Amino acid sequence: MLLPALGLLLQTQGAPHSPPPAPADSAAPAVVATAAVRTPVIDGRDDDEAWSSAQLISGFREARPVEDGDPRLPTTGRVTYDGRHLFVFVRAFDPHPDSIIRRLARRDNDAGADWITIYVDSYHDRRTGYRFSVTPVGVKLDAVLYDDGNQDFAWDGVWDVATRIDSTGWTAEFAIPLSQLRYPTGVSTFGLLIQRYIARYTSSVTWPLLRQSRPGLASQMGELNGLAGLAPPRRAELTPYLVTRNVDVPTATGRDRRQRVTAGADLKYSVASNLTLTGTVNPDFGQVEADPSVLNLGAFETFFRERRPFFVEGTGLFREPVNCFIVNDCSTGEGLFYSRRVGRAPRLTDQYATIDPPASSAILGAAKLTGRTHQGLSIGVLDAVTERVRGGPAGDATLEPATNYAVVRSRQDWRDGESNVGLIATAVNRALDSWSQPYLRRDAYVGGVDFYHRFPGKRYQLSGQVNFSQIAGTPAVIAATQTDPVHYYQRPDAGLGYDPTRTSLAGNSAEFRFAKFGGARTNVETAIGRRSAGFEINDLGFLRRADEQNWSSWMALRWRTPKAFYQSIQWNFNLWHHWTTGGLPLEHAFNSNVHVQFNSRWWLHTGGTLGRLGRVYCDRCARGGPAVLTDPTISWWGGIEPDDRRQIQPSVWANYWRADGGRTESINLSPSLDFRAGSRLAASVGLSWTRNRDNTQWYDNVDDAAGTTHYLFAHLEQHTLSMTWRIDYTLTPNITLQVYASPFVSKGTYSDLRELAAPRAAVYDDRYQPPTLLTLSAPGGFNFKEFRSNVVFRWEYRPGSVLFLVWQQGRQDQRDLEGSRPLGGDLRDVFRLPADNAFLLKASYWINW
Repeated sequence: MLLPALGLLLQTQGAPHSPPPAPADSAAPAVVATAAVRTPVIDGRDDDEAWSSAQLISGFREARPVEDGDPRLPTTGRVTYDGRHLFVFVRAFDPHPDSIIRRLARRDNDAGADWITIYVDSYHDRRTGYRFSVTPVGVKLDAVLYDDGNQDFAWDGVWDVATRIDSTGWTAEFAIPLSQLRYPTGVSTFGLLIQRYIARYTSSVTWPLLRQSRPGLASQMGELNGLAGLAPPRRAELTPYLVTRNVDVPTATGRDRRQRVTAGADLKYSVASNLTLTGTVNPDFGQVEADPSVLNLGAFETFFRERRPFFVEGTGLFREPVNCFIVNDCSTGEGLFYSRRVGRAPRLTDQYATIDPPASSAILGAAKLTGRTHQGLSIGVLDAVTERVRGGPAGDATLEPATNYAVVRSRQDWRDGESNVGLIATAVNRALDSWSQPYLRRDAYVGGVDFYHRFPGKRYQLSGQVNFSQIAGTPAVIAATQTDPVHYYQRPDAGLGYDPTRTSLAGNSAEFRFAKFGGARTNVETAIGRRSAGFEINDLGFLRRADEQNWSSWMALRWRTPKAFYQSIQWNFNLWHHWTTGGLPLEHAFNSNVHVQFNSRWWLHTGGTLGRLGRVYCDRCARGGPAVLTDPTISWWGGIEPDDRRQIQPSVWANYWRADGGRTESINLSPSLDFRAGSRLAASVGLSWTRNRDNTQWYDNVDDAAGTTHYLFAHLEQHTLSMTWRIDYTLTPNITLQVYASPFVSKGTYSDLRELAAPRAAVYDDRYQPPTLLTLSAPGGFNFKEFRSNVVFRWEYRPGSVLFLVWQQGRQDQRDLEGSRPLGGDLRDVFRLPADNAFLLKASYWINW
């Protein structure tokens, strides 16, 4: 009943024939669109009758590198429309057409070339919109805009464009189907911004001027008036697909191959003019690039970004980060909705001794309902169902139960999006049985409210959020939750009240930020946050730790006007403090970093951090044990990035970290080389080498006969080497071949085994003592090797219809000793490991009516 009710709500709100216009920005330039008597032929020429009668758009200004500067080269545009399309023609004048940078590339990759972009805010809400870009050789790039400036590049609209290079420069003629846009009934005005990028000058010119000194993109668009008689954008799109997969499978005598054929479909349907249902049945994401290899020796889960198209596209509304401040740049990925939980790898494979378990839980179906009313109310609902995964020696054990995942999100904008309030709720419900009930939570619910307010003048803003969580399960499951690394209720000095009889756990979090953005020189932000010990969102979200409160501040100085030796400079200053909710200090740190782009268009990045200043503790180092006093840390990082217009682009990054009075340090070097051969072939190779010497690496927690827990630490000498190759060959903008390959080796040896003695002692050596347990064996080590690769041939044989040919290969081995071979030898050994190969053919066909 939820989806029909929301549909009725949005249709009711969109019922007026002529919606009230958004408050006008008196400074917003405007152009009037004229209806085309005859539909122009999309051939890159402006000799159609429709263009001769369309209003000329001139007055382009340079946005970068000089804000509001005179453009180096003139640009003009024209707009017309009919009952089915919005047409835009842009002429990019250039006295040296042979200098126009034109390179073939796969879709959504501009390849460092010239390009022309059309931004359309069809709701005219100054918060959302669409992007349509093209290079001189017809490579498309498109995206959905949300939150006034963020762009979702997973969206691939079905639209047409033609380009031509002639003696006066180059042209781009766009035909954007109205069916690809969303707008309320009776709309007469769209937001519009036209942008041209001139690669050889790294210059961006726009109409109207897109100021870098002001936040936002949609809020700076001009107005496209005069639209009349636009039909409601009702539509349906169906993309059925067929997949045949051939994979390696283990047998009692070795390995065999298995052939499997599956079918599924993607659906998009306009429930109302401002409400879209997107669904997928039995989806297959075999064409998606593999995750990078990682060996995680820490307490916290590794974050992997979402790559599956259904869950990437259109999820901007559902995004609600936590522990996300300018200081950490939201790099941890923490948030209330982490779509990789849907279809996750089965978690009970170890409990039920499963050989070669599936890499993911099959998704039976998923659906998203999204829409926005002309009153500024955005609504989104996402629901997904995964099937039960069976395994174990007899094949009847539950490795992952059937599960339903749901997210409901709404946001109400006021003042042209300068103020808003949002609500979010997530729910996870598992169909537990006797196999899974002792290990997994039955239900998990999260709810939250957030707000954003930009003060008049658009320079100062206040934002915040408050969230609540509730999980339920058996006492054993809730006890395991309390003692996992996110919570560690059992810490002897935490005072959190660990209760093994609980059948539920509740928590909350809150964050508030005040910031100044959009100034000519200085931007600042200060923020506070708190997460209670019981806050738990990892059933459908991502959270590294609870039981924390923090205060962080950031200031940036920016010089955007080119001078004698640089194009731009940004100098950042960061200060942050962390405590447990009980007041135990966890971190006091200061960081400064500088980013300079020189006139050669090369970049220099460098920065350093002083951490653990004063008397601060690590309450996670002993993995549930007492907090350990830490010594100050110092780190430095730097990088050099090349001019991306060049055929050969070398870069290098370096990191250094030192702690424990010099007993612990880490060094990383990451050189890479990108190069292009002609206009069709682009390739890159990257190397990453890390030496990690950790004198306080957690080793194990062991109970003796009396029940006393001994918290063991060791000295770790670890070396890691990985390489990444990428090759992109573009035959045409619609036919591409992509190759990704990455071997990975990490090995190390433990020594100097110790146990905690006086964890809060002021002197480092007094915190540890030789182990008192006589049954401990030599600490040993590890040697982990892995290789992952994808080869993907993609052919968009007609608009929206795609054929994929995919070859995936994986190799892996793990030993309990480091071994005597050097890293280079171990890396070569990766290719001698047995290979798991999978071959996939996927064909989809787009149907629109």
